Amino acid sequence: MSTVTLSTKVYNNFQLRLVDENLKSMLKGLKVKTKIRGVSSHGLVQIAVSGEDEKVALNYLDGEIGLCPAFLEHVEKFSTVKGYVASLNEKELCVDIGILSPTPVDAVASLESLQAQLVDGRKMALKKIADVFGFVENLPLSVKICSVVKEDSRVEAMLSEEQLGVYRSWIGSLLDRLIVLGASFNEVMLGLRRTRCNRDVVRVEPLGLFENAVVCKLGTDAVGLIPKIGGKLRSADFSIFNPRKIAGCLGDYSIV
Repeated sequence: MSTVTLSTKVYNNFQLRLVDENLKSMLKGLKVKTKIRGVSSHGLVQIAVSGEDEKVALNYLDGEIGLCPAFLEHVEKFSTVKGYVASLNEKELCVDIGILSPTPVDAVASLESLQAQLVDGRKMALKKIADVFGFVENLPLSVKICSVVKEDSRVEAMLSEEQLGVYRSWIGSLLDRLIVLGASFNEVMLGLRRTRCNRDVVRVEPLGLFENAVVCKLGTDAVGLIPKIGGKLRSADFSIFNPRKIAGCLGDYSIV
């Protein structure tokens, strides 16, 4: 039997049941059993996996969902890891990638690396970068590990090429995106239908099991959807990705 931490965050106990149902559906046909063990302090789901097809199941889950490197010693330099924004301050963005032992450690992306990757090296404050790109707590992000200093329990990272590719695509589409954190795909779709906001939406893109990007039609402002669907998604948090706002800050520059 193996106990692992999934790169999936839950925001309430009901969502744990949804995770359990999703796991059973994903692993149907394999000779394996899964059991929810609990959640980390930041809400990452911990499960036990056992059975004849345990290794196959773990490899599949790692590819489809992602498994967190629970131990600092298991974090590999230059590896790409999925995480969630834990906090940000004036100098660094902290991303929870699931490290729990020997002590909880976040991967940190420095202000300098974010300036270089996102704003062409401009001396822009992290608060401004966060506002422009919609960085908020619990936002899923993919990061590349730059260094691991075990003696100082420090992990330095930068945004992964995969993450930068997502931003390039989003900016190129010229479409606003309303990022919904803490609600399932079905809950978001239901909220859009009940408020008739689905008429202003192209599609909903899953970013995680309980994180989604609502892609607005050209001419629809994402911020205008919040007061409309917020009442249907009371436990959710929202963030805005606005390509026009980014273009206004960056001019003709494209993300490297």
